[in-house]
Formats: sequence, structure tokens, C-alpha cells
Amino acid sequence: MGMSAGPSKGVKSEINVTPLVDVVLVLLIIFMVVTPMLQNGKAVNLPKSHFKEEKKNADLLILSITPDKSMYMESDKYDDEHLEKALQHKLEEKPDRHVMLKGDDSLVFADVRKVMNIARKAGAKGISLGIEEIKK
Repeated sequence: MGMSAGPSKGVKSEINVTPLVDVVLVLLIIFMVVTPMLQNGKAVNLPKSHFKEEKKNADLLILSITPDKSMYMESDKYDDEHLEKALQHKLEEKPDRHVMLKGDDSLVFADVRKVMNIARKAGAKGISLGIEEIKK
């Protein structure tokens, strides 16, 4: 005649984890896509300047020189000979690609000039020097 107000037997209450897994997978994919874009060469202390370049080029090839005079293309370390070959290969793929050279402010001009010469030999048509803008 009457129904019991208690939980019925045989019904299990389980937490549905499917939405959690979906959210975690979407976040994982987002981080996998964004992480390579965050890498713009090695971290160096750039020289400071008031000059501001108006032109922004999204397809830059980043060369970095660290305080210990190590040379990097993007985040891969190279010596003189291998840097020229790797850079030449990258520029053959996209000849109009612009090169940005980021040199630590503790380096002397000769260290930076050496890498600029390597880039010119490899076929770079334009080389920009990375600077840190002085905020007013």
C-alpha cells in the first residue's frame, strides 16, 4: 500500500567522470598547442633602448647568444659550422623568413657580429637585433 521513502535497493550512485575527463583533455590539447608558441629562443638579458620598431613579423626565426657565448636557433644549441647549415636549411624552406638576433647585453659587439656573419652566409636577407624597450 505505501511506498518506502528510503533508497531503493539495487540502485548504485556513482560519480560521472566523463565531463571531468573531457575538460582535462581539452586543457591538455590547449597546453600542447600553446607551449611551442611560447618558446622564442633562449632567455637572455636584452640591451635596452628607446627605439621601437613598428613592424611586427610573426614568422621570425630567433637566434640567441647567451652570456657564455653559446649560440641557439630557437631553443636548439649549435656551434659555428652546424648553426650555418641548420640556418641555411631553415631559410631554404622559407626564403622570405626574417631572422631576429637576441644577444645578451653582457656580450661584446664581436660576439654578436660573428653570429650576424654566420646568418648572412646562410642566406638571411634581413637581420633584426632584439632589444628591450625602455618604458617611460
